[in-house]
Formats: sequence, C-alpha cells, structure tokens
Amino acid sequence: MPPITASTERQGFAHLLRALRHRNYRLFVTGQSFSLIGTWMQSIALNWLIYRLTGSAFLLGVVGFTNQIPVTIFAPLAGVFADRWNLHRTIIITQTLALIQAFLLAALVFTQTVQVWQIITLSLMLGFINAFDTPSRQSFIVQMVDDKRDLSNAIALNSTMVNAARLIGPSIAGVLIAWVGEGACFLVNGFSYMAVIIALLAMRIVPRPSAGNGGHVISNLKEGLRYAFATPPIRSLLLLMAAVSIIGLPYPSLLPIFAKDILHGGPHTLGFLMGATGVGALCGAIYLASRRNVIGLDRVLSLAAGLLGIGLIFFSLSRVFWLSLGMMFFIGLGMMTQVASTNTLLQTIVDDDKRGRVISLFILSFMGMVPLGTLIAGSIASAIGAPLTLAINGAVCIVACLIFIIQLPKWRRQVHPIYAAKGILPRSVSVE
Repeated sequence: MPPITASTERQGFAHLLRALRHRNYRLFVTGQSFSLIGTWMQSIALNWLIYRLTGSAFLLGVVGFTNQIPVTIFAPLAGVFADRWNLHRTIIITQTLALIQAFLLAALVFTQTVQVWQIITLSLMLGFINAFDTPSRQSFIVQMVDDKRDLSNAIALNSTMVNAARLIGPSIAGVLIAWVGEGACFLVNGFSYMAVIIALLAMRIVPRPSAGNGGHVISNLKEGLRYAFATPPIRSLLLLMAAVSIIGLPYPSLLPIFAKDILHGGPHTLGFLMGATGVGALCGAIYLASRRNVIGLDRVLSLAAGLLGIGLIFFSLSRVFWLSLGMMFFIGLGMMTQVASTNTLLQTIVDDDKRGRVISLFILSFMGMVPLGTLIAGSIASAIGAPLTLAINGAVCIVACLIFIIQLPKWRRQVHPIYAAKGILPRSVSVE
C-alpha cells in the first residue's frame, strides 16, 4: 500500500470538492449556504410557534401539510415549465418571493398580532413558491456545472450544504427562540435570502435552448409522465422515494411533542434534536461527495431507507435525551443518504430534454408526499400518541427497504444499458 502523503491528501480533498472549481456553482454554494441556515431557523421557529400557541399535535400536522401540499399539486406542472423557462431568472423571482414571506411572518410576530390562520396562509404561500423553486433549482445545477463528470459531486455537495445548514440553523433557532422569540428567526431568514439573490445576480449563465417549448403544456406533462413510468429504473426510484416520504419523513412535525412532553425540555431541546439530525445528514452527504461514481449507489440507497426506519423505531422508544440525540443522528444519516442518492441516480440516467419533468416527479415523490404523511402522522398521534406513531412509521420504512433490496438484481440489469450508453461504465462490465 503506498504511503499517505500531504500530496495525496490534497488530491483527495480536491476530489471531494471538485464541483467548486466551476465559478457559477461556487457562487451558488456561497449564497445558498446562508439562505439555508435561515430556512432551517424558520422551520424550527414555525413549528415551535404553532405548538406554543395551540398545544395541538393535529395543528402541527396541518401547518406541515399546508407548507408542502402545493408541491404535491403543482410540482409536475412546475417541471414542464422548468424545461421551458429561463431557470436563472425563475429562481431569482422565487427567492425574492420567499424573502417577502419571511418578512411578513416576522412582522406579525413582532407586532404580536399573529394568529393561527395567518401562519397557515403564509405556510401555504411558501409551499406554492417552493413548488416552482425546487424543480427549477435542482435542474439548474446542470447549467452551473460545465463538466458533467462533476454533476454527481455537485449534487452531493448541495446535500452537504443543506445538511450543514440543518446542523447550524436549528441550534441558532433554539437559542434565539429562548432569548427573543420566534420572530427573530423569521427576520434572519428574510435577510438570508438576500445572499442567494446576490449570488444569482453575479453569475454568468450562457443561455441554453429550452427543451419543452413545443406543444401544449398538458402534452408535455403527459410525455414526461410516460417517459418516467415507462422507464423501470426511474419508476422504481420514484416509488421507493414516495413510500419513504409519506411514512418516514413527516417526523419533524412531531418533534415539538418529544422535546416538550417526552424529554421535558424547551426550544433548545428541539434545536439540539434537529441539530443531531443535521450531523447525521452531513456525514451522509460527505460520504456521497467522496464517491467517484454512481456504481453501487443503489445498494447504499436501499440500506439508507432501512437505517431511517430503525432510527425512527428506537427514537420513539427513548426517554433519555442523549439516546434520543443518537437516534436522531441515524435518522438524519439514513434520510439524507436515501434522498440524495435517489436524486443523483435520477440526474444520472434521465434524458436531458426531460430533466425538469423527471426532477419535478422526484420533488413530488420526496416533498410532495410529506404533507399527506404529516397530516396522517398528526392525526394518528392525536389518537395513539407520537411515540407509537413513529414506531409504526419506522417499521413500514424497513419493509419498503426490504422490498427494494429484493428487486436490486433486476434493477441493475435494467440500468446497466443506460450506464453503458452514457459512458459511465464499459458495455462489457456488469453491475451485478
């Protein structure tokens, strides 16, 4: 084995961050890093605010539902427009609208006029913005990275950025909520959007021809649906993501109950729990960024779904703060690894002219299923309690993981010709 030298360590580090050599992507990461910290601060503050005002597990579910349901309704349509519109301009508009939403929330809290219906309305507004922003932003990564060999690394680094913010944002939010209240988190989030808007304006983007300009919008939508569900590897990835999203990912809406009633803590406890999730997710993202290609990522994806389920079960049983933190680490690790691996595999095998539509279906199966799951989880938790609800959800995630693992040999036989056609591996190499 050759010795590890400073030179080889630098090469490994450069490999880990290789997508940052692209100027536009580097700008995006810089601006988005600040914005995402604010986004996670707002998420924590919003859940804590609604639970402080109402003490209702059901209304926690309702707020989560209204924040995500526009994605369920509009994401497929947004994917059509992502293939038609100027993505750079679209993202600037959506980020500006999200800035306005955050400042409105802050104003309501600071003036002590905030009511539940206003929170629900503004959550619905942000959900509508995200329905168009997220597919556009995910598809835009391809335009920011000139060398497509760096695409998988860019997606993984994007996940690293998201989960670093997941680690930092909730911790800051817990302190700010305890110190000055939820309004400060909304205000900080509003200002944080300015960073990403400035970064977007500083980019030099070469205009590219849109793929979906021809034909009626509904015809383009049907074409994307037919393509996704007639391509077995894409279909199976979307179905697994949808199953895990509706069952495993609504857990944040129930965390205020665990923080306050089960672990007998306050907003700082909620912040630490979310922070532990962020540590696990960050570790998963760094691992994915260190991978040189997508071969074997399907196995990682399926095992990650099982890890999420196991983490949910043991977290639901824990009554000890430090043990709960440990389980949140594994929940974050499993969740992020499964989501980012699915995104990476889809971005790798999809045809460029249908990228926006397929990514919108990924967003639908990921974010779009969460509102339904959040509403279901809140309703069930009101009847049987939050711990038993999460335990059941974890068990279903494990079942979904086992089903996908059983299908892995068939999945690899289906995806091998796609990898070969895209030059990811020689045609003579097996992915078994």
